[in-house]
Amino acid sequence: MSFEERTLSEKDLISLFAIEENHFNDFKSKDIEGKKLGRTISAFANASGGDVYLGIREENDTKIKHWEEFKTIEDANGFIQMISNMLVLTNNYEVVFLKHPVLETYVLQVTIFKTQSVVYCTDGKVPYVRKGAQNLPCDTPEKIRRLELDKGISSFENETVAESDLSDVDNTIVWERFKNSIVPDTDTEAWLKKQRLFVGGKLTVAALLLFSDEPQVCLPKRSSIKIFRYQTSGEAERDTLVGVPITVEGCAYSQIYEAVSKTKEIIESIRKFGKEFETIEYPEETLHEIITNAVLHRDYSIATDIQIRIFDNRVEVESPGKLPGYVTVDNILTAQSARNPKIVRLINKFPEAPNKDVGEGLNTAFEAMAKLRLKEPLIEENDNSVLVIIKHEKLASPEELVVDYLLKNDSITNRIGRNITGIKSENSMKRIFWKLRDAGMVYMIGAGSVAAWKKTGDFESKANSLKVNENKEN
Repeated sequence: MSFEERTLSEKDLISLFAIEENHFNDFKSKDIEGKKLGRTISAFANASGGDVYLGIREENDTKIKHWEEFKTIEDANGFIQMISNMLVLTNNYEVVFLKHPVLETYVLQVTIFKTQSVVYCTDGKVPYVRKGAQNLPCDTPEKIRRLELDKGISSFENETVAESDLSDVDNTIVWERFKNSIVPDTDTEAWLKKQRLFVGGKLTVAALLLFSDEPQVCLPKRSSIKIFRYQTSGEAERDTLVGVPITVEGCAYSQIYEAVSKTKEIIESIRKFGKEFETIEYPEETLHEIITNAVLHRDYSIATDIQIRIFDNRVEVESPGKLPGYVTVDNILTAQSARNPKIVRLINKFPEAPNKDVGEGLNTAFEAMAKLRLKEPLIEENDNSVLVIIKHEKLASPEELVVDYLLKNDSITNRIGRNITGIKSENSMKRIFWKLRDAGMVYMIGAGSVAAWKKTGDFESKANSLKVNENKEN
């Protein structure tokens, strides 16, 4: 693979030395043993990824950093070879040589991406996982199994459930509905066996979740949804909890639709005081897609329920389990890795499938928020869960977004305007520019595909005046 070389400025060097070792960053001396470096590479690859700066030594007590450079790029070849042997695919890592602005020597920055497979240390025996600034060994079969479940390599949906038998699915309401609409006159046992949902006389977790009217009987504490209403805009506390939490049970299909309905019902009862009392509004598509995602992609090996927490100013949906495969909070809208592929595939065969557009759910959720001029959902990955926060916060107006852009740039095109505002129509975007033109803030240059809008001479004074007036109104 090719390597990038970048000369640091003095400002870059100060910023580099200000970085603290944490869950995503580590510093290593160029004299480090290959095995010790291998632990860090393994740990980052098996967690959320991170950056290793090779050639910078940090003192344990004082945390003072020392530039212990490579004289030439070739001096780092041994480390690069070791990393490439551990991370076979080149798209699992990137290498940049950082050149000192005065000494003209190098430090190696290795960016490790979260991998879909388990990456073992150089001895091939033990994988590591990054926790804070530590590299922790997965040195027991149980820890390796947990890592495989976290990364989605093995799925708990395929586990057989000892307390189950065919009667938990045969002739249930949900199975009959599925069978009659998809595979009429099929033999239940034969079909389940063919789909690897009935193994050794026992149903799998996926079979119960999809086709049992009450999978909670066999899968307690890991197959329900809890809905909480907190009368606060702050943190969830017992004294702000309203009433008794709602428990949504049943098969995965019915849970999704019932949870969305209950959540929407509670939200519509919330009113806030603005110029007058108004009802809080969230797009139903956003609630539906995020709750669907939580049900279909949660880690069912973790014995806790999905939680939906409704506050005065936001909705939180917390799903057990980390993001699977190589999915991270940064690439979640483009990367696809199903933790429970059987559940995802088969629920899509139901009439009015909740995941009608497979792989597009979260994108739909984000787009629906943009249409209502609401800020996009926030996604966080915690130690054992994924939290999606849907805030009821208005975006800046399209005019404000254009003004903010022009405060930093001399001109703007219709395409750029549509990108920063979320407006889809060229004509609608033109009308925004016309408003600013009529206010004496912009004028048009060029025509057709090369048309753009430039700032007038008194743009900044008008922009500042506009912001002052908005602050007074607020």
